[in-house]
Amino acid sequence: MRAKAGVTIVSCSALALALIAWQGAQAQSAPAPAAPAAQPPAAETTYEDSTNELSVTVGKSVLVDCAQPIQRVAIGLGDIAEATAISPTEIMVDGKAAGETSLIIWDIHGGRQFFNVTVRALATVTGDSLDAIRRELRAELPGQPIRVSYNNNSIFLRGTVNDLVSSSRALQIASSAGKVVNLLDVTVPKADPQILIKVRFASVDRNRARQLGINLFDLGLGNAVGGVTTGQFSPPAISGSTSGGSGSGVSGVAATATFSNELNLLAFFPGLGVGADINALETKGVVQLLAEPNVMATNGKEASFLAGGEFPYPVVQGTSGGAATVTIEFKEYGIRINFIPTITPRGTIHLQVAPEVSALDFTNGVTISGFVVPGITSRRVNTEVELADGESFMIGGLLDKSTTDTFNKIPFIGDIPIIGKLFQSEQRTKNDSELIVILTPEIVSPFPAGAKLPELNYPETFIPPNSNIAMHQPDAKTPENTLPPAPASIPVETLVDSMKPEKPLIIESGTGGFGTAGGSGINSGGTGGYTGGAAPPQQ
Repeated sequence: MRAKAGVTIVSCSALALALIAWQGAQAQSAPAPAAPAAQPPAAETTYEDSTNELSVTVGKSVLVDCAQPIQRVAIGLGDIAEATAISPTEIMVDGKAAGETSLIIWDIHGGRQFFNVTVRALATVTGDSLDAIRRELRAELPGQPIRVSYNNNSIFLRGTVNDLVSSSRALQIASSAGKVVNLLDVTVPKADPQILIKVRFASVDRNRARQLGINLFDLGLGNAVGGVTTGQFSPPAISGSTSGGSGSGVSGVAATATFSNELNLLAFFPGLGVGADINALETKGVVQLLAEPNVMATNGKEASFLAGGEFPYPVVQGTSGGAATVTIEFKEYGIRINFIPTITPRGTIHLQVAPEVSALDFTNGVTISGFVVPGITSRRVNTEVELADGESFMIGGLLDKSTTDTFNKIPFIGDIPIIGKLFQSEQRTKNDSELIVILTPEIVSPFPAGAKLPELNYPETFIPPNSNIAMHQPDAKTPENTLPPAPASIPVETLVDSMKPEKPLIIESGTGGFGTAGGSGINSGGTGGYTGGAAPPQQ
């Protein structure tokens, strides 16, 4: 054992050797024959497990000195004591709070040492330390009545503080002298502010298309029936044949042409039996969408809004008896916004916001056994902004522009100058889409009790009621319909539990189940299920 100034030193190897010697003396009752002088242990020798007692005071340290290099150190409760290896053979144990824990030391040869560590409270905690704690509490938390007492190696805090921050500071101040039991109450805080989010969705979709194409057809010239098309649009359907007349072959024509699209330019020469179907169209389309939802949320709580709907689509769940089981699920679409407002210490409103605009897209849909499952075109933004009360921010200026040109022609003939234009077709489509989302957060308060609520203007009046009794609860206050008065203060634990996030609302969309794919009937589904006798769609 070695001695160092200001630190208690304990030798773990000395304790281990003493225990080994005691175990050897108990194992043999008769004197053992003389043995040669003991040799020093080899480098690979390990020590037996042993348990030792180690005591330290709060705020002080003890040094454990081992003969063998240390491989690993573990301590049970880090809040009571802390072990630090300061050299290959020395461990510093610091007392943090009054209590008991364990210390285990492994050396490089596999030997282990067990210590029961006891951390004692400061002997002066009942005297000057309590007075110092009271002075610091009065200086740091003026006007808040906090009582400090000491009993059974613990410091007890009682009284009422203004908020959780004051409770945390009082706990930190008292912890400097030892273990603290927090019995403080907290003044009941005011209700969280209500935050109204005004959202404006503005979407404009514009498109312009120009088509130019020609179809040539022959109903008997040269005793031939047929046509030439550039593929821009559907050519006329030709039926019948020539009667084999002489001369020009026109007099015996019995063929006919049927047109599916009447919005074309048609030229037909009866004397020759030939004609041309020309498609030259220009289209313009404008779609405007505007929504102004107002959503209310409490500080730090999530809120959402959806104006749209749900569409069904089949999903294969697995196999049952060798056949696939198909169920119907629903997916939402429309105008949606999810956000979480939080009031910052600076007095601003921090917003986590995710607006989205989506619509059904049957152009990119999928057909499964005759059922059309549409796709979804969506535009969404997921961002965070910080605004003052009443300020606005445009977070979505999404522009989408596209131009598509399609050019078709008949090989060789379409390249002839002037005449080749009759054997060419062209289609040009331009799309211009723009989405704008404007956010305005405001801190609002509810209408006071008894205040007149705003009236709504309805386009048609409703049928008068059958009774003259007003449809509301009785105005007389009774113990059954009166809330108890709010307490002035509550324990810290109760306030902390009330601030935990609540369980989110779970709104389950109905999922209807089909029978086995290809069967003769459909099983009855859930809320959104289907019933009937037709065969379910197969995938």
